[in-house]
Amino acid sequence: MTTDNGVSLEARGLTRVYCRGSEKINAIDGVSLTIRRGDFVSFTGPSGSGKTTLVNLLGCLENPSSGELDLAGRSIFGGGKILGEKALTRIRRDTFGYIFQNFYLIPTLTVRENVALPLAFYKKPGVDGEVDRLLGMLGMNHRMHHLPGQISGGEMQRVAIARALVNRPDILLADEPTGNLDTKRAREIGEVLTDLNRSAGLTIVMVTHNPDMARLGGRLIEMRDGQAFESG
Repeated sequence: MTTDNGVSLEARGLTRVYCRGSEKINAIDGVSLTIRRGDFVSFTGPSGSGKTTLVNLLGCLENPSSGELDLAGRSIFGGGKILGEKALTRIRRDTFGYIFQNFYLIPTLTVRENVALPLAFYKKPGVDGEVDRLLGMLGMNHRMHHLPGQISGGEMQRVAIARALVNRPDILLADEPTGNLDTKRAREIGEVLTDLNRSAGLTIVMVTHNPDMARLGGRLIEMRDGQAFESG
């Protein structure tokens, strides 16, 4: 899903309010930003600042309380209207790849089977051979017949990245992708993401507490009290 002006995501006044009893909490407070095709955007900030909530809104995993979101020129949220769940499911399936801090690999499936799993539910045209290509690109082809319990944490995250990419998404959302890894493995995953952005032109939106990871992105946005402040 792309558009001629190169805009992938455009948010205008996004707000997300949670209710805790009679208390209202503005997790996201009027955020406006534009993410263009090929951007690598890092969101940083203290716990509870709204990083994950904002990325969930941008990735259509949560609905806003108010505001507007356009995806490649198509209105997702706006004017008090939200696309239906079937349409949102197609958008999540066709447009986004998701990486989380916890790898969420199925322990009884091999590395190759875990990567291929999304194709069992939906396969974009032209993705034949993607599983083996991605495992080779990520240096995991020698592990393809291993179970997740037989590989390291860094290798499991590489498998999770391959799974997120197997349907050729337009935008990769990464929420603390190195949060469970040591410094060496985190650096390796950072190099993988940087290469995907620079060589393949993949749009990446990442949440991280790691300052070294945050600096990998061409854009750095700090979240404070549900508001977004871009550096530079």
